[in-house]
Amino acid sequence: MARVKATARKTTDRAPVRAPQDAKKVRRTVTQSAQQLVYKVHSAARECRTPLYNTHQRAKSGTVALREIRKYQKSTALLLKKLPFRRLVREVCESFNDGLRFQESAMEALQEASEAYLVGLFEDSNLCAIHAKRVTIMPKDMQLARRIRGEIM
Repeated sequence: MARVKATARKTTDRAPVRAPQDAKKVRRTVTQSAQQLVYKVHSAARECRTPLYNTHQRAKSGTVALREIRKYQKSTALLLKKLPFRRLVREVCESFNDGLRFQESAMEALQEASEAYLVGLFEDSNLCAIHAKRVTIMPKDMQLARRIRGEIM
């Protein structure tokens, strides 16, 4: 087949047009150029032009993580949800002894202690990752942190 010369088309600098929410009050009409669609609202004689794409810009990598770190360091609230933690504790304790019951204060103490332990372990493993010139924590960092602490592997 022979090549055909492409014709240049007129481009517009406008953002894509979206119809307003109330579709009953909207009438769609085509202007002189068939490519441009204009939405006219019967109640108000004005054009409703909203862009189709979201103008929200993406944050740089790492800034959201640093924002979350600052947020959790400021707060004193528990990091784990209460009910899933209780289910986990009951499941672990069922393997040792059936029919155990826990007081509310005992569960709170267990959760406080376990979260303090986990936060400390993550801090130490983060130091191990930084020492290895990495940013990401890996399982070997946690193993090294536990080994340095003298915990049983």
